[in-house]
Amino acid sequence: MKKFISTIQNIFSIEELRTRILNTLGLLIIFRLGSFVVLPGVDPAQLTSHEGGIFGLLNTFLGGAFSNASIFGLGIMPYISASIVLQLLTVAVPYFQKMQKEGESGRNKINQITRVLTIIITLAQGIGYVTATIPENAILIDPWFFKASALLILVAGTMFCMWLGEKITDKGIGNGISMLIMIGIISRLPGALVAEAMTRGGAQMLFFVAELVALFFIIMAVVMLTQATRKIPIQYAKQVVGGRTYGGQRQYLPLKVNAAGVMPIIFAQSLMFLPSLGASAFADKYDWAASIATTFADITSWQYNALFAVLIILFTFFYTAITINPNQISDDLKRNGGFIPGVKPGPQTAEYIDSVLTKITLPGSIFLGLVAIMPAFARIAGVDGNFSQFFGGTSLLIMVGVVLDTLQQVESYLLMRHYEGLMKSGKIKGRSNKVAVA
Repeated sequence: MKKFISTIQNIFSIEELRTRILNTLGLLIIFRLGSFVVLPGVDPAQLTSHEGGIFGLLNTFLGGAFSNASIFGLGIMPYISASIVLQLLTVAVPYFQKMQKEGESGRNKINQITRVLTIIITLAQGIGYVTATIPENAILIDPWFFKASALLILVAGTMFCMWLGEKITDKGIGNGISMLIMIGIISRLPGALVAEAMTRGGAQMLFFVAELVALFFIIMAVVMLTQATRKIPIQYAKQVVGGRTYGGQRQYLPLKVNAAGVMPIIFAQSLMFLPSLGASAFADKYDWAASIATTFADITSWQYNALFAVLIILFTFFYTAITINPNQISDDLKRNGGFIPGVKPGPQTAEYIDSVLTKITLPGSIFLGLVAIMPAFARIAGVDGNFSQFFGGTSLLIMVGVVLDTLQQVESYLLMRHYEGLMKSGKIKGRSNKVAVA
């Protein structure tokens, strides 16, 4: 306990780190306050909550702002969608590939295009949000005026959330966009925990304790999945420049077991409503269509979870393939005088990296699929729907990833000032191991 208190004192004794932490907390408070400001002309008492499905997932990411018809009702999600689209275009379209290689100017152009695309996506999603999720009896003013004003406010709210995320990145700690999503998810944890404890009160309190123990081990497993890497040894040739010798060191190329992060779950989740939606169109004519619609509307059915897990595995391989380019890594190593011992530079190095990446992605994708369907198992075991979301899936992966990234940022500040870090064992990636940057 003394060591923990001493570490906290060290953190706040560093002026720059203290300022960044306070800036982050202040900006996050502004974000949370905005999620409770309802769109003008809406009666909050007439709004319906969204649990389950894609709407429930969005509501979880936005900390309830989606159900509240808040000015941050779409939050940062349109910006994330725009970023994903630009990332895919960077892989598929030569124009964007060339732009990405232009350095700082190219990244600025991509960021500008991402912002414009965010506005377009926000307008498209805003139309669906206003017409499909806000009931007519909740609108207190002229419907057409409400829709027009709500669209403008939602666009302004999303751009303000994007600005908050960028400010957290520049003036605060860690990735601001991810932190906004994390704070929205965590904001629902205390309420879900209290509700579950009250439900399990009395004779079932032992079951509640068992739930907490299970949640602890699931979090530890997700931490291991997030941190797991396969390190490929890289040897750099010695070079003599100006009478001084450079290189000759052995470093490592770290390949993450789960290089795709949470993106496969998000992609798969966005497609899981299609079987039920498509079958429901023929449910009146065919019994088999009605059966399929009912089956895939139940997130605890084995058919739903089997398809969900298979889609996650496929999307994991797809997203890993478009984000990690073995040929580019091989070219960068060759250009910098690096090579993998026992492997020839060039195409053979690219093939070796691709082979290793495929081998580690398979178990990583299977484990990711299991983590994604854990909330369904929790519901089957009798856990409340709101609390079961924290037993796996996108919510848990985002929380663990952002917390680890934040700890690494704080750790780096402490080590630069010659303080002992937060993790004595040094298990946070990037603390002490030599890493080859390709």
